[in-house]
Amino acid sequence: MNRNPAGSHQQYPGGGPGPYTALSRSATAGSSKVATALLLVSTIFIGLMAGLFLAFDVSVMPGLAAGDQHTYVTAMQAFNKAIDGNGLFGMVFVLALLTSAASAVIEFRKGRRGVAVWVGAAAVAYLIVLMITFSVNIPLNNELADAGDAAKMTDFSIVDKFKGTWVSTNIMRTLLCTVALTALSRALVLYGRATR
Repeated sequence: MNRNPAGSHQQYPGGGPGPYTALSRSATAGSSKVATALLLVSTIFIGLMAGLFLAFDVSVMPGLAAGDQHTYVTAMQAFNKAIDGNGLFGMVFVLALLTSAASAVIEFRKGRRGVAVWVGAAAVAYLIVLMITFSVNIPLNNELADAGDAAKMTDFSIVDKFKGTWVSTNIMRTLLCTVALTALSRALVLYGRATR
C-alpha cells in the first residue's frame, strides 16, 4: 500500500487535488473576497460622508448665513427632514462604522496587523463623528424642528446656535472623516502589498 508523503495532498484521478484541498482553497478565496469588499465599501462610505459634511461647510451653511433668519430656519428644517427620511443616507451613515470595524477585526485575525491598525484608526475617527452627531448636531436639529413655522417665530436664538455650534462641529466631522478616509487609503495600499 502506497502512502502519501507527510504534508502532501491526496491526488485523485486526473491529477487534481482532493475534495478537502479544493474546499479549503475555495474557503480561503471566499474569505479574501469578503475582506476586500469590506475594506472597499468602508472606504467608499466614509468618503461619501466626508463629501456630505464638506458640502455643508463650503456651500450650504455659508449660503444660508447670507440670507435672512426666516429663510435659514425654513431651509434647515427642510434639509433635516429630507435627510432623516432618506434610507440611503441612513444606510451609509451607519454602515460606514460597521464595515470599517468589521474590516479591522478581519485584518487583525488574518495577521495583517499593519492594515488592521489603519482601518481601526479610521473606525475610531468615524465613531467620534457619530458621537458628535448624536450629542450635538441632532439635538440642535430637533430643537430647530420644535421651533415650528419660521413665519410665526419671534425668537431666533436657535439660528445663532447653528451659526456657531452646529457649523463648528460640522467642520470637526468633516476633518475627522477626512482623517478616516486617509487612514483607509493607507490601509488599501498595505492590503494590496500584503495580498499581492
